[in-house]
Amino acid sequence: MTAGTTLTSGTNRTSGTIAEHELAALQREHGRPLFALLLRLCDGDRQRAEDLVQETLVRAWQHPEALRADDFDSVRPWLLTVGRRLAIDARRARRARPAEVGDAVLENARVIADHAERAVATLDVRKAVKTLTPEHREVLVLVYFQGASVAEAAAALGIPPGTVKSRAYYALRALRRVLPGYAPDLR
Repeated sequence: MTAGTTLTSGTNRTSGTIAEHELAALQREHGRPLFALLLRLCDGDRQRAEDLVQETLVRAWQHPEALRADDFDSVRPWLLTVGRRLAIDARRARRARPAEVGDAVLENARVIADHAERAVATLDVRKAVKTLTPEHREVLVLVYFQGASVAEAAAALGIPPGTVKSRAYYALRALRRVLPGYAPDLR
């Protein structure tokens, strides 16, 4: 397709300024060389090169007057220039933004604990512990929160070790009823 035969002003109101078949002919004739250039400029990224070919053809569709100039025999230099400039603009835009991360990078990323969930769970447990009797609460706090052994808790509270064990058992059982979903495997 040459400059003289390239794109004519369309009279068809549904297709805009040029006919669709003329744009398809432009793509058939110049699409491969344009794609080859853009593929090199995009460092082998086929998807990006295809997008730039499409954008170049959209520019040709938007500016048919540039393709009808009598100064050149072919529209290919104009298309290649527009494509090259679009590739340069796309590269600059990518450098201006942070790099995109792929799925492989995300799979290997270190997981940081969600402190909000832990804070909510702590508040729920504190509220549930307040519902226990003072005797059960004392044993639970000593054994589970302060890390005392059964013998140490018994000595601190002045009760037998068996009583410490039974109060701890019943305290945990009461907490399981008040906190459903926190420890379903402990029922």
